Amino acid sequence: MSNKTINTGVMHRSFDLSRDAIDEEARTVELAFSSESPVARWFGDEILDHSPESIRLGRLSDGGPVLVDHDATDHVGVVESVVISGDRMGRAKVRFGKSARANEIWQDVTDGIRKSVSVGYRIHKMALESEQDGQETYRASDWEPFEISMVSVPADAGVGIGRAAVGDHETEVTNLQIKQIEESKMDTKTPEVAPVVDTTAAVDAARKAELGRITDIETLGEQHGFKTDARAAIAGGATADQFRTDLLSKISKPQPVIDTDIGLTEKEVRQFSFMRAIHALANPADRRAQEAAAFEFEASRAASEKMGRQAQGIFVPSDVLKRDMNVGTATAGGHTVATDLLSNSFIDSLENSMQVANLGATVLRDLQGNIAIPRQTGGATAYWVAESGAVTESAAAFDQVTMSPKTVGAFSDLSRKLLLQSSMDIESFVRNDLAMRLALSIDSKAINGDGSSNTPTGILSTTGIGSVSFGASGAPTFGEVVDVETAVSQDNALMGSLAYMTTAAMAGGLKQKAKDSGSGQFVLAGGQANGYNVAVTNQCAVNTMIFGNWADLIIGMWGGLDINVDTSTGSASGTVRVVALQDVDIAVRHAQSFAKGA
Repeated sequence: MSNKTINTGVMHRSFDLSRDAIDEEARTVELAFSSESPVARWFGDEILDHSPESIRLGRLSDGGPVLVDHDATDHVGVVESVVISGDRMGRAKVRFGKSARANEIWQDVTDGIRKSVSVGYRIHKMALESEQDGQETYRASDWEPFEISMVSVPADAGVGIGRAAVGDHETEVTNLQIKQIEESKMDTKTPEVAPVVDTTAAVDAARKAELGRITDIETLGEQHGFKTDARAAIAGGATADQFRTDLLSKISKPQPVIDTDIGLTEKEVRQFSFMRAIHALANPADRRAQEAAAFEFEASRAASEKMGRQAQGIFVPSDVLKRDMNVGTATAGGHTVATDLLSNSFIDSLENSMQVANLGATVLRDLQGNIAIPRQTGGATAYWVAESGAVTESAAAFDQVTMSPKTVGAFSDLSRKLLLQSSMDIESFVRNDLAMRLALSIDSKAINGDGSSNTPTGILSTTGIGSVSFGASGAPTFGEVVDVETAVSQDNALMGSLAYMTTAAMAGGLKQKAKDSGSGQFVLAGGQANGYNVAVTNQCAVNTMIFGNWADLIIGMWGGLDINVDTSTGSASGTVRVVALQDVDIAVRHAQSFAKGA
């Protein structure tokens, strides 16, 4: 018997939509999407066989997509039910969604503007049924509809539906005429009665498999923020493994670095004055103060445009925050600029005041928009195989650590006389004071934040970190201190910037607590315990010790610093409250990198 294959690709058939079948209240339409009418193709006439065993209805039955013009990314509805009617036609009830795009198409349907529906399908097997005057007729004995589309212009079957997809899909073709001749040459014997094939089980299995495919892809898309890609993969017939592979290639790409500098020169950076900006904000009716701060206001406007958001007061550009403000050497012209302001970098002051940053926390600056950091959650598996045996396929698994801006505010009260000072020391004092106050708040949330009320989630509230119970509250033994490290080591995370953190009270107790009864050594000595540095801060929770790889603590900072003033709170005493606002978020990349003892 002679078989061959034909490149059929993705096929389409079009039908007219009856407005009588529209239920406007339920937002549903009952429609016909297929029949056994012959359609002219480039390979001959095509007939879709409508016997139950010839059609794979699983993908349509289990929430098949309703698209616009066969565009997998233009998803406007869902197939609710599919039947093969007694007149050997495929019929479906479809329901439209309530998105803006779905409402637009639904309105066109109800208004009679879009009158045509088209089905996308693939043919897996077909047979050459007849040949007359050089025209071949093929009957599709195994075909699969996978989407229904609302189309503005129905396709013309006479000019070759699906030509654009030739090569995407090959269909096996059986020549029935040759098969009949070959069978006639065989020994004539009483033909055996063909067994009755129960297709119900096969259809149920196909339906379950398709439902599993859709569920897996939707779950992956939901978890990683790729819902649109998931819908396109479902409509395009991708397997869950194919979509997972595509997803990994996307989430493993590094985030683009966005420069939020506004392009200030070194001289302009040194000239930017916090004090002039604050004085102008506190005295909006003072023309001299406004003119004096003209440069600061202009820089703020440029920063606002670069970041795409408005300041509550005045933006201090990233150029000013992160560059070293000390005037350089004489060869760089530093000593020739008598009016330049000498003060330390705000960012350096901020980070130096954060205990977690001193321990090695990763600080990401100048962020824009929400970010997603890839994280490997599982590795590939090794297998032992016999000679010529095949290795079982396995792959690493990934997810994402997401971060979004959360605003932290700190304030400092300054006298009006202090604001009038132009001393470089006062400028430095104000910068460092604001930096320290912000740092203390960020530091606290990095350790203790619980994620409530638009605050970040810190180490102690991160699900999955190790935990060790101390026998005596606030007074761990040397063995218990080692156990906290062991909790990290057992999770294969003993790497990176490793250190302990605890409170001053616990540190004081450990300096006096002997390791054992005979060595004369203490649990904490020389700033170290168990061979690791110990950071002491009262920001840490009472009677708690933390150990971990501090590089896996990520602090993200968005854009510039927003400075505003409050002249009413301290008006009776003649003080001005300076409020500094910074967008920040905190994340733990790997929970296994940390353990707590309490």
